[in-house]
Amino acid sequence: MEWWHAVVLGLVEGITEYLPISSTGHLILTSSLLGLVTPASRESVAAFEIAIQGGAILAVIGLYWNRVLQMLRGLAGRDAAGRRLLGHLAVAFLPAAALGPLLDDPIERHLFHAAPVLAALLAGGLWMIWLDRHHAPGQGSSIESLTWQRALAIGLFQCAAMWPGTSRSMMTIAGGVLLGLRARDAAEFSFLLGVPTLGAACGYKLLKNLVAAQQTGAPNLFEQLGIAPVVLGFAVAALSAAIAVRWLVGFLQRHGLAPFGWYRIALCVVLGALAFAGVVNLDG
Repeated sequence: MEWWHAVVLGLVEGITEYLPISSTGHLILTSSLLGLVTPASRESVAAFEIAIQGGAILAVIGLYWNRVLQMLRGLAGRDAAGRRLLGHLAVAFLPAAALGPLLDDPIERHLFHAAPVLAALLAGGLWMIWLDRHHAPGQGSSIESLTWQRALAIGLFQCAAMWPGTSRSMMTIAGGVLLGLRARDAAEFSFLLGVPTLGAACGYKLLKNLVAAQQTGAPNLFEQLGIAPVVLGFAVAALSAAIAVRWLVGFLQRHGLAPFGWYRIALCVVLGALAFAGVVNLDG
């Protein structure tokens, strides 16, 4: 992997991770367009794409440091609201924590390809446009009024994003809005929920790659792709994610989810047409 490949993938990860347009889908499509996906490198590229999510996690922790401190005070018994928020995040995280390891292999085997990604982009785009027409972005309740039942429901919405191209951010933000949260509060809960969810996925993927390499004697992702590209991709993802998160909250308040829905549909149509015409090969 060249250094500029890592920069491009880091930018794609950082910009798309918290936008409701699917970072995994964009990374799969971008890696294919860059010619990085081969039978020998497919698993290492997939692990790289997960590893650089750590940069996006770091960005949210920095931007929402006051919320993180509030939850830490709650854990110490000194902030009831912080303890309640931490509990709601734990409840929302449980479904993905239970299903993720069980479904990881079949999802990678059957869904980490262009056709399922394009289908998910299209379906998600249509759903967001419908949702935006029925729920004004400024209406709804605050994150403080969230109940554990609604937190669990948001966690179940998040599980649908295991299908690449769906978007974890889209499912949690749109699910939160559907369940009565304001768009900006649904986005904040989505960002915070991403810390344990993405952190667990990142750690699991890295460990899985390293263990498999040790057992089979094959090179791990650092040996196959290089340490420098991983570090560079991580740093670029952190910076671009911080910018994207700050921008997204204000944009959702003003414009809602529909523009992202139209973007997803347009991307699906354009890439699908190019692939059908043989101009690009999206499956490596």
